[in-house]
Amino acid sequence: MMNKAQILSEAKKVLLTELKSAKTISSVFDSNYYNLVKTIFNIKGRVIVTGIGKSGHIANKISATLSSTGTPSHFVHPTEASHGDLGSITKNDCILAISNSGETYELNGIINYSKRFNIPLLSISANKKGFLFSKSDYAILFKKPIEACPLNLAPTSSTTMALIIGDTIAITLLKMRGFKKSQFGKFHPGGNIGKDLAKLSDIMHGISELPLAKEKEKMSSTLLTMTKKSFGCVGVINKSNNLIGIITDGDLRRNMDKNIINKTASEVMTRKPMVGEKETLVGEAINMMNAKKITSLFVCNKMKPIGIVHIHDLLRLSN
Repeated sequence: MMNKAQILSEAKKVLLTELKSAKTISSVFDSNYYNLVKTIFNIKGRVIVTGIGKSGHIANKISATLSSTGTPSHFVHPTEASHGDLGSITKNDCILAISNSGETYELNGIINYSKRFNIPLLSISANKKGFLFSKSDYAILFKKPIEACPLNLAPTSSTTMALIIGDTIAITLLKMRGFKKSQFGKFHPGGNIGKDLAKLSDIMHGISELPLAKEKEKMSSTLLTMTKKSFGCVGVINKSNNLIGIITDGDLRRNMDKNIINKTASEVMTRKPMVGEKETLVGEAINMMNAKKITSLFVCNKMKPIGIVHIHDLLRLSN
């Protein structure tokens, strides 16, 4: 039975072993890597990622990362491929096969299929003499690592290296495609990521609910609008319907002893209010509002108000 010190020591040993292997990955960034990435970038179809065993789990994750960052991808299990799933691979696709040994016989069906129908075969492996490497159009070859498993058998360091290489491919492609946060949000409508990547246009209160007053409007009327609309503020617009200011509870307190009822909205308002755009993400809006300590944010199109959000609307979505 291991004691606490031994358990912690073993954990650190695994970490150091895998980190040592990961540091050798930079050697794979050569012309083969470049050609592999360019091949994926230029295909009209999808990246079919495949692998067996632990490499299969890594392949599945890499496929998911590619799909969520702008490169359509699909995982095909090599055993299932030989029993009909090869039909899901088209001539517009490319295949990315992952195998530490490069000799995984279960991949033979997919390899032969790629050659028969001239489908680009790409690979990530650690064996230059392997069948997979020899049949690949472009192959990323990483240095065979020492596994963190004390028996040097269970795939640990090798799967970590394949995963990192897959991530570098996905993120490089993301950069090449100019993939943006707004696109990322379309692929992540659920979970915390989806919540933060929702746009203000998705949740804002529309034009009919806007608390607005004209710049020459008396505060007696403006206060009624502020009370009726229940956002704790009023936006002040000019003759061109551009938002030029905002009146909040703080502005009311600052002017309370100055015959406020007879003043115009423009005399009480705070000028140049912070605004959002319909494409502003919920996560960004929360940061903006927290930084300025405000509870309501007008959504504008070229300074013309088209909506409004309250901090409670944003927090409800993010919780």
